Amino acid sequence: MRIAVHAFDGITAFHLAAPLLVFGEVARQGLAPGWTTTVWSADGRAVRTSEGVVIDDLAGPAAVDSADLLVFPSWPVDFPEPDGELVALIRGAHARGSGIVGLCLGAFPVAGSGVLDGRAAATHWASAAKLAERYPAVDVHADALYLDHGDVLTSAGTASGLDACLHIVRDRLGSAAAATVARHLVIAPHREGDQAQYIDRPIPDDAAGPIGETISWALANLDQRLSVTELAAHAHMSTRNFSRRFYETTGVSPAKWILTRRLDEARRLLETTTWSITRISAACGFASAVTFRQNFTAHYATTPTSYRHRFTSHTEVPGSAPELISPRAGEHRHVPS
Repeated sequence: MRIAVHAFDGITAFHLAAPLLVFGEVARQGLAPGWTTTVWSADGRAVRTSEGVVIDDLAGPAAVDSADLLVFPSWPVDFPEPDGELVALIRGAHARGSGIVGLCLGAFPVAGSGVLDGRAAATHWASAAKLAERYPAVDVHADALYLDHGDVLTSAGTASGLDACLHIVRDRLGSAAAATVARHLVIAPHREGDQAQYIDRPIPDDAAGPIGETISWALANLDQRLSVTELAAHAHMSTRNFSRRFYETTGVSPAKWILTRRLDEARRLLETTTWSITRISAACGFASAVTFRQNFTAHYATTPTSYRHRFTSHTEVPGSAPELISPRAGEHRHVPS
């Protein structure tokens, strides 16, 4: 996959580095052939980051012509309207079937091109009101980490860009590849796109606290029932207090977190084993194969069997189990927001 990342004078080094780091790791780990990343600017000239670092040897707008994915990792803080040439470039890439990504303030040029009209979008929470005011045809979700329409993706600020880029790797190459990238970058392998952008308390660095210990315990026991009452009992807390503390820590309810972790594990097993659907549903704690199929289809807009069919070439991914099934490079599917 050919990826074109936009840079401009004043971009922060972190925002530019986020997609380069994640997508570059795919190539470094040999997870898929043909993953290349090109940084380009409007005139092909060098840019100076907000930290004063000069980045040169950049491509010009022509880099977009052959890109499968066009990424805007940020946008100037004075929020200029994208000029006509950039709007035409985004629309042209979208019309050719290229994916369009706006990370953080990068949602502004994407929205300015019109490809988000009538659709939901995310951006940094502090700029959500401005995005909604400037582009009233866009449904701005101020709390979402990222929103993916399949052809256009937008994300919230800073670290949410890493989550969004990992989501793209997961969507194109599968959960095992995304986990490999996350492991080497030492970042969380998966946060849901509709998880809150900001939470009252950080996730504990260690598992000593009752919430951290219960999270670790639940991940090791996904084949069990794991009701909120049982989770609270493990944490030696009341159900009400546990639910409140859990939401403050993770940004989602215990029930939603458990369901998402069950589905994560199910995807991993579909990709990496030849287990039957019934065995996978039991291993992931679903009451029946029917319940598993219903939840999987509702969450990913495809059946477990169809999802498994995307991963049919038996190529081992570095650092994974020998049974791993690697996907065909370049495939893409729609993931509902």
